[in-house]
Amino acid sequence: MRALITGITGQDGSYLAELLLAKGYEVVGVVRRSSTESFERINHIKDKITLVQADLLDQLSIVNVVEEHRPNEIYNLAAQSFVPTSWVQPVLTGEFDALGVTKVLEAIRLVDKKIKFYQASSSEMFGKVREVPQKETTPFYPRSPYGVAKVYGHFITVNYRESYGIFACSGILFNHESPRRGLEFVTRKITDGAVRIKLGLAGKLALGNLDAKRDWGFAGDYVRAMWLMLQQKQADDYVIATGRTHSVEEFVKLVFAYLDLDYRKYVVTDPRFVRPAEVDLLLGDPSYARKKLGWEPEVSFEQLARMMVDCDMKRLSGKPA
Repeated sequence: MRALITGITGQDGSYLAELLLAKGYEVVGVVRRSSTESFERINHIKDKITLVQADLLDQLSIVNVVEEHRPNEIYNLAAQSFVPTSWVQPVLTGEFDALGVTKVLEAIRLVDKKIKFYQASSSEMFGKVREVPQKETTPFYPRSPYGVAKVYGHFITVNYRESYGIFACSGILFNHESPRRGLEFVTRKITDGAVRIKLGLAGKLALGNLDAKRDWGFAGDYVRAMWLMLQQKQADDYVIATGRTHSVEEFVKLVFAYLDLDYRKYVVTDPRFVRPAEVDLLLGDPSYARKKLGWEPEVSFEQLARMMVDCDMKRLSGKPA
């Protein structure tokens, strides 16, 4: 089996590549041409995978890669994935997260319609939620340019499945974190900031809305669900979540307590980090994925927080927490 992963250098791409290699796949990763390349997350497996240059903004490059490597499965994980950036660069976000999906699907349609396709949809599509918990049939109400673009990517995947008979799935993944999460994302910002305070490298941690609630899981668990979706007899869409919600403040409290710190002494609210349109509550219902895929998350919220703190402590001090 051969799999093509766009976004292989990201958090999810690196975990997915590890999983597929363990299952005996040949893994081809798509990377963008850059003067400064960052392979930090995949350095340990770089000699086991094939990296090729292409760009979701360039239709021909995607077609050429699919034509040359003829994968059995394509996992489209590449995106402009940071929600705050989507307000600053809404057009670019749409080009990557909406039209980019279409270009990959077009490449499949033109080259080989038997290729199975996975699209990384997002819980941000639910936005101003219409019901709690959110499931596959919950109407979307995105509250950011990122969420809007992801809704397009989600429905164009459905459209190609129904119009051309392509095996195309969308995983509506709720927030999933890990030690490989980018430092700009709130969970990693919290663990990195708390460790710096513990080590005397910082005195304060500035955050946005502490009341926002999310359904947080471990990225390593979630990529397993991606693979399971493409092993089914029929293509479908699935909510992937833990079914539990926690506020940002709960995550902060857990992280600081693990380091024997009182978060109230160090955490300050900064209006600059508050979204123009907030998503207050995300809580997924993973019962359909549990029933159809046999998927269950294995890493708990508490284990995830400690895992991330341990990694940041080791990175910054050379010693585990």
